[in-house]
Amino acid sequence: MVLDPEIKAQLQQYLALMEGDVLIKVQTGDDQVSKDILELMDELTSMTSRIKVEKAEFPRTPSFSVNRPNEDTGIAFAGIPLGHEFTSFVLALLQVSGRAPKVDQEIIDQIKRIKGEYHFESFISLSCHNCPDVVQALNVMSVLNPGITHTMIDGAVFKDEAESRQVMAVPSVYLNGEFFGGGRMTIEEILAKVDTNRDDSELFNKEPYDVLVVGGGPAGASAAIYAARKGIRTGIVAERFGGQVMDTVGIENFISLKYTEGPKLAASLEEHVKEYNVDVMKLQKAKRLEKKELIEVELENGAVLRSKTVILSTGARWRNVGVPGEAEFKNKGVAYCPHCDGPLFIGKRVAVIGGGNSGIEAAIDLAGIVSHVTVLEFLPELKADAVLQERLYSLPNVTVHKNVQTKEITGTDKVNGITYIERDTGGEQHVELEGVFVQIGLVPNTDWLGEDIERTRMGEIVVNSHGSSSVPGVFAAGDCTNSPFKQIIISMGSGATAALGAFDYLIRN
Repeated sequence: MVLDPEIKAQLQQYLALMEGDVLIKVQTGDDQVSKDILELMDELTSMTSRIKVEKAEFPRTPSFSVNRPNEDTGIAFAGIPLGHEFTSFVLALLQVSGRAPKVDQEIIDQIKRIKGEYHFESFISLSCHNCPDVVQALNVMSVLNPGITHTMIDGAVFKDEAESRQVMAVPSVYLNGEFFGGGRMTIEEILAKVDTNRDDSELFNKEPYDVLVVGGGPAGASAAIYAARKGIRTGIVAERFGGQVMDTVGIENFISLKYTEGPKLAASLEEHVKEYNVDVMKLQKAKRLEKKELIEVELENGAVLRSKTVILSTGARWRNVGVPGEAEFKNKGVAYCPHCDGPLFIGKRVAVIGGGNSGIEAAIDLAGIVSHVTVLEFLPELKADAVLQERLYSLPNVTVHKNVQTKEITGTDKVNGITYIERDTGGEQHVELEGVFVQIGLVPNTDWLGEDIERTRMGEIVVNSHGSSSVPGVFAAGDCTNSPFKQIIISMGSGATAALGAFDYLIRN
């Protein structure tokens, strides 16, 4: 049985929501994945009369497509979409059957207006929590526009093809045979790259806000909600909703929820913000802040937003090692997410840079699928919790080098090794390997700010108990501040504090 009883019961409920018939075309071989696909099809057809299955031919075996009875939608799965991709498969069934996708009407209209032929292929791994967003977005585009097709490809099943295309990070998206983009992408981000005629003119004529939030992570969402609930004019501008949370796999310390996942929480944040009268401006990056009569925030497209108060909640990003080869081989052996990209390195040799909790957790996870893990730590001792270190040292295929400095990540067209310096002796060592995972913490997204706003030497915005910065009317919250603890729940609290602080500032000034 491919589906366990609990998932099968949930699937039965979803299949009842189908609005029309669906035809699944299948090509299989003698391999185990093909057998699993056929078993999945048998289970589906036994659960609903709306699904029919027939044989077909595809460029890859095993594969199947999800279609309307008399129309190919262009949605195909090369491999079996279980794990994180099972939701993508269920949504494809529902949307092809006639249920409208849950995206804004303006997005639907934009997709339908696209002219031309767009054939997308996305390489994914079933353990990747970033991949479903991309797969689901491309599937929606295929459902709505007959000129768009999409094939999801499991890189672990089609390993030779993934290696021939040098896919070393997922998701990796190809358009008409050429590399299109990698990493998590929202449907808005994909459309912005496809539909280059996007009109941002409305951003140039915005009325001033009472509170303008810059950043859409937990702190920004919380700040926007608390400000909007005061009945004041509130805007939020962000590159993407969710921020770093979108790159978080399991969340087990968010009070009131035993477990959730980053993308699910991020979707809930956005949905909650949209319940209020908040002007949401996505896919926009701030590049300048200046206090005049009002506070001005200039965006990279040249638009200037004005507000009586501003709350900075721009979060943080992965810290780079900053050595030769890191940028050159990003997504060509250099990776930052072991959960997403780990399956692409099955049986290979990898290094993990960083001896904190995230680095040692990554090393432990990777050790279960790769041939060997080399851990490099700059300090004389690992910083990870003792229980993690104990587990790490129990693994037979892990080597730990402490008190070493990474000098270079080497390679030609992809990573082939890493060079480090022994800090006590100055000796130089080289390790041959195929992948490098960087796990050395975060850096705040504040480098676009001027000198007026006080920051720590690490770039964190210094705030007081009301969330106020050194510039009157400018507040900050979350991981971009000098808060000693970078946690989702703390960011949410600081967002609320900053919004209440901004409201207090408004009524007193």
